[in-house]
Amino acid sequence: MQAQSAAPDDDPRAPLISFSGIGKQFTVKGELLQAVENIDLDVYQGEILTLVGPSGCGKSTLLNICAGLYPATAGDVSYAGKPVEPYNPAVGYMTQSDHLLPWRDVAGNIAIPLEIKGLSKPEIKAQVEELMETVGLSGFGGSYPNQLSGGMRKRCALARLLAYDPETLLMDEPFAALDAMLRMRMQIEIRELCRRLNKTVMFVTHDLDEAVAIGDRCVVFTGRPGTIERVVDVPLAPDRNILHLRKDPDYRTITADLWDVLAPSITEDR
Repeated sequence: MQAQSAAPDDDPRAPLISFSGIGKQFTVKGELLQAVENIDLDVYQGEILTLVGPSGCGKSTLLNICAGLYPATAGDVSYAGKPVEPYNPAVGYMTQSDHLLPWRDVAGNIAIPLEIKGLSKPEIKAQVEELMETVGLSGFGGSYPNQLSGGMRKRCALARLLAYDPETLLMDEPFAALDAMLRMRMQIEIRELCRRLNKTVMFVTHDLDEAVAIGDRCVVFTGRPGTIERVVDVPLAPDRNILHLRKDPDYRTITADLWDVLAPSITEDR
């Protein structure tokens, strides 16, 4: 199945993904729960869009709707100008858990999407080797998940995701379980990788430092039912050095502004 095309050529600023009036309700123990409401948001080709907000405000819900995992209760979502159908083949999803198969080695885990596509064994071998090199796992193809560090497992999961060759990456707190230094290393790698491969990214995180460090724009949600409080531009250099950002006054200002926006949600239940 082929990925859907990018935004129309006659309008370079036409959104790749467009959410219009999105609302989503779930039934929980016989009662309706409004997860999100009145979501209007455009995502553009090649940008890294980060999403922050209180737990349960609907950030993951928006990713699931974009992926076509379930429909919105209200509103419309389109991808490259077409309504999103159940299962959107243009996107790939990476969650907090790597979901590696323990009985398969690194090469075998990365190969899964290529096997599904029906590629020949020589084609699979060549692409797996290329992907392992891309994510820094060359030489570890025969290692099993229980032999890998946390960062290496994340790289393996990322390589498997890239094997699908999705146009857009949906990432739901993929680095939340990593320690601070490893998390920063993965932030550097995902930003450089997505820039080099021209991937569009929607990245959910609870870490405001991470949201600013990797994002081109940051979407701030209110508490449930989630609505968009503000969309904040991140006017940092595209080739920013994430290791040195903490010394950048613009970075500190943007992060402080995000904390100010989120402060009411943090203290509302006190």
